Amino acid sequence: MNPIANTPIFLGLAGDKSDRVKRNIAKRATITAFIIVTAFVILGKYIFELFGITIPAFKVTGGILIFYVGFEMLMSKKSSIHNQESEEEDGIAISPLAIPILAGPGTIVTAMNHVTDAGYLKMGIVIAIFALMVFLTYLAFTLSEYIVEKIGSNLITVIGKIMGLILAIMGAGMTMEGIKMAFSL
Repeated sequence: MNPIANTPIFLGLAGDKSDRVKRNIAKRATITAFIIVTAFVILGKYIFELFGITIPAFKVTGGILIFYVGFEMLMSKKSSIHNQESEEEDGIAISPLAIPILAGPGTIVTAMNHVTDAGYLKMGIVIAIFALMVFLTYLAFTLSEYIVEKIGSNLITVIGKIMGLILAIMGAGMTMEGIKMAFSL
């Protein structure tokens, strides 16, 4: 989750709305994303057991997804995972903002990757860090016009590319870790 890189997306979707409506959209989107990722952090182990998903398979698949999103960011492509539009205010808040932009596959996989074999304390830490990210995203969304005006679109593009590189590296690392686990290397 990248508050600064997602700010222009938010502004593009809600920029013509009143400040009150933009705050409501930002609030609804961030709360929904927090609930979704928290549910996966808490229930992820049970979801794995229910569907027979192994940790190595999760790491390989999640790593590939995260690498794909990061690669698209590096190539200056709008991710096809994020390429959905909606006309309604509620629709904008839920989709595409909450799902898949904020609580997309990369965010869910990254959060779950940190708690696959974790106890309650580590789960709490991951949830607390995610809550901080959601709060920062809410602030970025509510201050979106100011941020884009002060930072400029060029710097936002650079930040997006750096975040893409970081995501691609994280994805490659997760994939390698999953392969090592699967083959006991």
